[in-house]
Amino acid sequence: MAAPKKGRSASAQSKPGRSLALILIAIVALTGGMFASGHTTPRLGIDLAGGTSITLRAVPEKGQESAINKANMDTAVDIMNRRVNGLGVSEAEVQTQGTRNIIVNIPKGTNSEEARQQVGTTAKLYFRPVLATEASVGASASPSPSASGSASSSPSSSASPKTTASSSKTGSATPSATATSQGRAASDALKADSTPSASASASASASASPSASSSSAASEAAAKLEAQYTALDCSKKSVQNTAGKGAKATDATVACGQVSGIWYKYLLGPAAVDGTDVKKASAVYNTTTAAGWQVTMDFTGKGGDKFAKVTGELAKNTAPQNEFGIVLDGQVVSSPSVSSSITGGSAEISGSFTQEEAQSLANMLSYGALPLTFKEDSVTTVTAALGGEQLHAGLIAGAIGLALVVIYLLIFYRGLSVIAIPSLLVSAILTYVIMALLGPGIGFALNLPAVCGAIVAIGITADSFIVFFERIRDEIREGRSLRPAVERAWPRARRTILVSDFVSFLAAAVLFIVTVGKVQGFAFTLGLTTVLDVVVVFLFTKPLMTILARRKFFATGHKFSGLDPKALGAKAPLRRTRRPSAPVDPKEA
Repeated sequence: MAAPKKGRSASAQSKPGRSLALILIAIVALTGGMFASGHTTPRLGIDLAGGTSITLRAVPEKGQESAINKANMDTAVDIMNRRVNGLGVSEAEVQTQGTRNIIVNIPKGTNSEEARQQVGTTAKLYFRPVLATEASVGASASPSPSASGSASSSPSSSASPKTTASSSKTGSATPSATATSQGRAASDALKADSTPSASASASASASASPSASSSSAASEAAAKLEAQYTALDCSKKSVQNTAGKGAKATDATVACGQVSGIWYKYLLGPAAVDGTDVKKASAVYNTTTAAGWQVTMDFTGKGGDKFAKVTGELAKNTAPQNEFGIVLDGQVVSSPSVSSSITGGSAEISGSFTQEEAQSLANMLSYGALPLTFKEDSVTTVTAALGGEQLHAGLIAGAIGLALVVIYLLIFYRGLSVIAIPSLLVSAILTYVIMALLGPGIGFALNLPAVCGAIVAIGITADSFIVFFERIRDEIREGRSLRPAVERAWPRARRTILVSDFVSFLAAAVLFIVTVGKVQGFAFTLGLTTVLDVVVVFLFTKPLMTILARRKFFATGHKFSGLDPKALGAKAPLRRTRRPSAPVDPKEA
């Protein structure tokens, strides 16, 4: 038996079962994961399943009515859109209506209450020094200091005892558990990044504790604020969202915040750092220490100077007056403590965060400072814009398209449809299962444009089969038998398929990047199905063709196989012929 020629592998031809087993295992694993997760159907977008609609009205600060303009409204839409779609393709819609309204449509299946907090928390973000804090009147108990627990990133989250951290030249810090003077455990610890630099002077600083002023007016204001703090009961829901709202950045104020399920009241000094001073905030997982999920912050140049100044002042004090409250919409979302001045324009907040908590706090820090204040005018539950009838019509259109492709394959490729139809079925199964898993995974929601993307993908997938089949037919027309024709046709067909799918994927990627909302659903589905087309052709269609090429029905070119040499106008089989011998001279004989 002759050995394979150099430069060619016999494995693809002799062991196609490995590829088929691999894709079968992948299908079983993904399907099992889908049923194990409990999400057996794709999550539907608001145009197919309904959802929640929130109307927000822009409210300018007194004397700044001109702040309501197109530029500021567009900026607010962009910030809100990134808030609600920050983790993936959730298909929430954020758009302006008129000159001062923003409409936010959230699909059914999304945590609408959390989304309302994300888009409704629209006041400016401030970093305020903590002057005093204690469990509110209605709280049943105060948590005891401990070194473990889950961190708090928002008022509704649980919190662990606070740790303190110090800035060093190497950027390392060793946290140690501490308790506040009020007997409560705070939520986070803040430490400096790895490359601190000398701090510059800041224009704003905070007092370490409330004190009497030489001015009688200031004394009266301080007494009034202390009385307000004493009477504040943050256990009442009506108070939690109203305490501290409307306070000016230059004034001390009171606020509420939640730690380990217990509401605390805060007495806060004037804002030392503005939310606009935060250039970037991200949730990251620290693999080098046991810190786990952390929130990193990068400040602007002036913001870094302010932050260095206020942390230097706070570090001189004891708990809780070494803390600063991160206040958004009048509510304390986190209150980290510091032990030294943090320079360099960057910092970390740590404290046993979960990924969700770290991401939520990072979103608030990144997108909290809106150019305008917004009031929630209405929240309504809406029915599907298109409804079940339109979804049913879309599915019928897909079924008709698939049926036409199958009929075409049966008429023109006959027996080869035994390969193409199962390939389409495998592609459909993978697409469905992955879409079902992506719903809870990244917030993907299937809307009508996404359904259209899946329908378009049927043609892309069928096109790959046709390219491969036609390459095989070309080889048969040249006089080759089926098995070598399949192996010779594959490299040429593979290049064509990869180039075609790359162009489709590139178009989908560009469309996904430059668009938002429903169009992103179309682009995402088109890109996903294009990638799956490559997987199916390489791991299913080609190996199955190799196996069937060994069967007599196909190998002999049966007239219903789609590979009949006579019907294809094939040349005579390629054979080696002997050169005719020279005639023998009779005289020589």
